[in-house]
Amino acid sequence: MIALRSDVEIASMRKAGSILARTLEKIKQNIRAGVRTRELDSIARGEILKLGGYPAFKGVKVGRNEYPANICVSINEVVVHGIPSERRLRDGDIVSVDVGVKFRDYFADAAFTAGVGKISAEASRLISVTKQSLDIAIDNALPGRNLSDVSAAIQGYVESNGYSVVRQLVGHGIGTKLWEEPEVPNFGRPGSGPKLKPGMVLAIEPMVNQGDYEVETLDDGWTVVTADGKLSAHFEHTIAIRDGGPEVLTV
Repeated sequence: MIALRSDVEIASMRKAGSILARTLEKIKQNIRAGVRTRELDSIARGEILKLGGYPAFKGVKVGRNEYPANICVSINEVVVHGIPSERRLRDGDIVSVDVGVKFRDYFADAAFTAGVGKISAEASRLISVTKQSLDIAIDNALPGRNLSDVSAAIQGYVESNGYSVVRQLVGHGIGTKLWEEPEVPNFGRPGSGPKLKPGMVLAIEPMVNQGDYEVETLDDGWTVVTADGKLSAHFEHTIAIRDGGPEVLTV
């Protein structure tokens, strides 16, 4: 069942989103060659707690696997769920950072991809197309439209630019749980799926691969990489469907 959130609930999610947005800005300021990904994790945790939130990813379970960090930091061919470690960022890397925040029992979720130092023109284009696909998706998240209209808009734009959308991982509803109904795929045909209604809150997150859309999960049970070893980028916002159109909560 897809929950419809009240204005009061959305206000709490907006606060979670504000904390998250400020945390992402803090992380961006510290992305540079030589920084350990574990340092970014520590910076994020400190900022979230300082602002009155709680890191939503810490301890999340998928099966028997408990996520060991506060954020996800995914480099180059890592699509999502990269675990922060002693690995240092290097000039030319692209790094995707995914963060979840809990505030007063409500969640927000967002992500971005950035280059480290000087990156290739192709990597820069991949990042740009992925970000633009999220913007296009949000523009299509209008009350009365179908959920698959959002999915189709992402796929159409990404594939028209020569890239592929990951199909084994999807966006999701969000509210009192980090992952709720409905699933929000980044591919599909328009005109199907549930109707978008005011009060729905969605985490839309295109994951775009430079090469094929196939992915693999590493032995740690979390880290998802492109099967062909090519680059991947990831952007995400939490949005509320409102009578007047979509409201981005993670700003």
